Amino acid sequence: MKKNWLMIIGGLFMVMALVACGSSNENSNEEESGGSSEETLIMGTSADYPPFEYIDSAKGEDIIGFDVDIANYIADELGYNVEIKDMDFSGLITALSSERVDFVLAGMTPTDERKENVDFSEIYYSANHMIVSSSDNKMSKPEDLDGAKVGVQLGSIQEDKANELKDSGINMEIITLNRIPELIQELKSGRYDAIIIEDTVAKGYLESNEDLTGENLPNPEEAGSAVAFPKDSELTEEFDEVIKEMKENGKMDELIEKWFGQDTVE
Repeated sequence: MKKNWLMIIGGLFMVMALVACGSSNENSNEEESGGSSEETLIMGTSADYPPFEYIDSAKGEDIIGFDVDIANYIADELGYNVEIKDMDFSGLITALSSERVDFVLAGMTPTDERKENVDFSEIYYSANHMIVSSSDNKMSKPEDLDGAKVGVQLGSIQEDKANELKDSGINMEIITLNRIPELIQELKSGRYDAIIIEDTVAKGYLESNEDLTGENLPNPEEAGSAVAFPKDSELTEEFDEVIKEMKENGKMDELIEKWFGQDTVE
């Protein structure tokens, strides 16, 4: 009789365990198939380019900036999450081509050479090249660079510009580094005579370094920044739509005013 009761109790425990297991699986399946989870996009950038993207030292390792705000706004509009990967600027195109990142927002100009490997959105911001030099040895025009050591960021549109100037007959030594702060340090130490960087990026360094001065290079075709994607990515069209909306509804102007203190994108 005791054995029968033990068998009955044991059977009840087995039934209860099976029911609990089934309920757990149902909950798990609901979580996996639920519409609340959003796809995460990997954004590649080079966080040494204030105010476009840089590490906020006041908040640890957080990457902030104009491009980051744009990425977060677009992702929110399209229903994505964003994860940022920081890397050297010269490695961003390779990261896209190998699909290690879904898109790049890094103040990147859509040159013909880059278009051979990746696709671009429409231009979301335009800027100019600037010669930055010591106030004691001011260089304000291309001719001043003749015989000078000139630093540029590796893989940047400014590297292309420096090579263009050299090809035009200006005899200068071009030196490339991965990071903008490294270029500023080399300039201030006197190892470089000048550097060429984007004017909006130079603005912050000029404000905090009274011993430096800057002059825009003549530029008949204004350089612009666009979002880069792997070839034939569906994201290109999706991002373009939101960028157009941002220009129309004033959001882009709002972010430009926040980060650059300018009223319009033009």
